[in-house]
Amino acid sequence: MTPLRIGTRGSALALWQANYVRERLAQLYATVAELVRIRTTGDHFQSASVAQLNAQSGSKGVFIKEIEDALLEGTIDLAVHSMKDVPTAIPAGLAFPAIAERGDARDCLISRDRRKLADLPPGARIGTSSLRRHAQLHHHRPGAVVCDLRGNVDTRMKKLEKGEFDAIVLATAGVMRLGATDRIAEILPVSTMLPAVGQGALGIETRAGDRATSDIVRPLDDADTRAAVTAERALLRELEGGCQVPLGAFATLANGEIHLEAAVFSPDGAESIRRDATGAANDPETLGKNLAGILIEAGAGRILRLAGRSIGQD
Repeated sequence: MTPLRIGTRGSALALWQANYVRERLAQLYATVAELVRIRTTGDHFQSASVAQLNAQSGSKGVFIKEIEDALLEGTIDLAVHSMKDVPTAIPAGLAFPAIAERGDARDCLISRDRRKLADLPPGARIGTSSLRRHAQLHHHRPGAVVCDLRGNVDTRMKKLEKGEFDAIVLATAGVMRLGATDRIAEILPVSTMLPAVGQGALGIETRAGDRATSDIVRPLDDADTRAAVTAERALLRELEGGCQVPLGAFATLANGEIHLEAAVFSPDGAESIRRDATGAANDPETLGKNLAGILIEAGAGRILRLAGRSIGQD
């Protein structure tokens, strides 16, 4: 049997994710898969923010576009992505037959002296790459100096250790997957830091017409994770509209229902609209669309119109 070719970025976290899928497939089928490392636009320009890269490239998905191109060209058979990096519009000819079980979707704080967010001194320098985190940090800690921070997890931690920052904010799932849980000073509650849409979930992408590969990876799909991520992405799709702002959303399932909480923030964190809704677990799209409408009716539309900038993914 010809080995499956898994496309992935070359960062430590991306390789962990691809290896996780490779190992799961080996357990299921005793099959062999090889990793194909692909450099993306986001990898080439690590000093620019995600919003700047999106603007310069004229498209979103700066961390996955080249990998999707390889899928469409047939040089790889499947790709593994962090779902928070996946734009809501999926290219024609591609599909996600599996979204694996979600890790911890929350953000975490890593600080040089292990202080929690509330204990950081006035003027503390907090690093993050995300406009979503920027806005929420400004909202909850208006005295902090929130600074741009790009690079992979290791790079960001080294900058912290060198004293460039007093603390940094990262995705908890990524830190845990890299075995750095002991570095976490605080896992930030959703009430303080709503996560990015799809954060903590891994998506497995294939060519839509490749039924054989789709069937192979489909057992890795987790129904609850797919429903939660689908609700979050439906909300994001409704709110994007070409004029976008920092947005956080988080869906959870219980007793056959999905509870979805979301908020839209002005980039400086001074304004926010936050709402939640509950719907049937078997219709996550409708829930996401409905909550987007509720946010707009509550005043999020004005923030959307005034912002005029891209949502910064992490």
